[in-house]
Amino acid sequence: MSMQIRRAAEVREGEGVDVQRLMPVPDWLSYDPFVLWDHFAIAPSAGLPDHPHRGFEIVTYLFSGALRHEDDLGNRSTVLAGGAQRVTAGRGISHSEMPQGGVVARGVQLWINLPRRLKAIEPGYQQVDADRFPVKSLAGGRVITIIGEDSPLKLNTAVRCCEVHLDPGVSWVDTVPQGFRGFVYTASGSAAVDGCDIDQGDACFLDDPGKIRIEAREECRLMYCVGRPHGEPIRQQGPFVD
Repeated sequence: MSMQIRRAAEVREGEGVDVQRLMPVPDWLSYDPFVLWDHFAIAPSAGLPDHPHRGFEIVTYLFSGALRHEDDLGNRSTVLAGGAQRVTAGRGISHSEMPQGGVVARGVQLWINLPRRLKAIEPGYQQVDADRFPVKSLAGGRVITIIGEDSPLKLNTAVRCCEVHLDPGVSWVDTVPQGFRGFVYTASGSAAVDGCDIDQGDACFLDDPGKIRIEAREECRLMYCVGRPHGEPIRQQGPFVD
């Protein structure tokens, strides 16, 4: 197992969208099968107007506020706090993501590469509301499964993504499927992953860790994402991954 701690960079996207970005950044372009990770805050005056994508899948999970999605397939929907959407770009899709309700929309967005054999599949869209995600209660915390296991949100890559809430001093142990890799990102608070400290905006990247132990240093909200790598080159050019 290898482990590396990295800190998200502050960038601007679209029209005035504030982002804490783990990847792609100049010295960390991707982490197969993951292409991009953004922790975003979209003010009412900001947004992501119509733009194209192809060659990968997008999962957007909302912490607070509301986000309006419209695409050239005719999908029109609003994701609320605790809900998520999946966009399968496939051979090509154009969409917009704009805040609703006059409040800041906060959440995370993950891009997952498609294997070469699926790059040209039909584009698609799925929305899942908060009450449909499986929740496991802990003594001093909870784990919400956004992707994987019994979640209704479906991808073309084997991925597990959870939101983990822990009270101070509480630990959570998870067994990672063999060959999977990914990261634990701190959205708020602070924690330790196998003894390595991570604060807000930090992530611990893991490669085939087997079993991991996360302990909250203080009350924290973590995003835990692991997946099976495709073992293929990731060729990203802006909104396209060919």
